[in-house]
Amino acid sequence: MTKNSAGLLLYRFRDGNIEVFLVHPGGPFWAKKDLGVWSIPKGEMDEGEELLDAARREFEEETGFMPEGIFRELTPVRQRSGKIVHAWAVQGDCDPTAIRSNTFTLEWPPRSGRLLEIPEVDRAGWFDLDAAREKILEGQRGLLDELRRLVG
Repeated sequence: MTKNSAGLLLYRFRDGNIEVFLVHPGGPFWAKKDLGVWSIPKGEMDEGEELLDAARREFEEETGFMPEGIFRELTPVRQRSGKIVHAWAVQGDCDPTAIRSNTFTLEWPPRSGRLLEIPEVDRAGWFDLDAAREKILEGQRGLLDELRRLVG
């Protein structure tokens, strides 16, 4: 069964450029990885939850912020894992140094019996569209292309 997730692509204008807000996954596996691993804040829906409601909830859980504004639905994209990402673009701003992410428990190293409490997101940042294309997961690049067409 195909998994679905929902998220928000927060964007702003700075010095004539479009910048997007991306998050980096937390945990030891991702700690030294950078290019091609960042993402829009997103996650899976709860049973019966509407996609946009899930996108807004996930953004808040992963960052501590709740953007307001006009949410423009983007064409869903498929990640390499097969997961389909439903996303909405919304203009806004927030301070990436002030994120507060939810956490999860991870056994690390694997099969060690040692449990760590890990933030789902360990950092966030604003990137112009060219830099974002290098940072973001390959399967989410289509969201950046569509945003450029919509607002660029």
